[in-house]
Amino acid sequence: MANVLDVAKYIVDKYGEIGTWKLQKLVYYCQAWSLVWDERPLFESRIEAWANGPVSTDLFDRHKGMYSITSDSPELMDANSDVLTNSEKETVDSVLDYYGDRPGHWLRELTHLEEPWNQAREGVPVMESCNNEITYSMMRLYYGAL
Repeated sequence: MANVLDVAKYIVDKYGEIGTWKLQKLVYYCQAWSLVWDERPLFESRIEAWANGPVSTDLFDRHKGMYSITSDSPELMDANSDVLTNSEKETVDSVLDYYGDRPGHWLRELTHLEEPWNQAREGVPVMESCNNEITYSMMRLYYGAL
């Protein structure tokens, strides 16, 4: 199974340079749609409902303090996008076809309208820190119904 860094590397390879905020949202949507279309997670990494939207903590730990990342960034040096299967690449490509041209801020706003992020942050004041997990079941139920 690929890890979140492998998926991020695949995305960054397609874009050349991408904002870390946008990358986080794209990784989240790749995971969500893999759960629906492929009926399994794309990677095993906790996704938390942070104030600015879903965040993979494993990916964040790599790019913390950076505003953008490139495919040759040291943060992704040990990532290998070649471990993704053709089916997984198709899932990621489909997500990128739909969400990829959207700015990071737009993706943030979209996640704030959707149930998984809201459910994980239930009772947490706006813009307050939160490390509640957006679970596979939350994503599968919500996106599977769309």
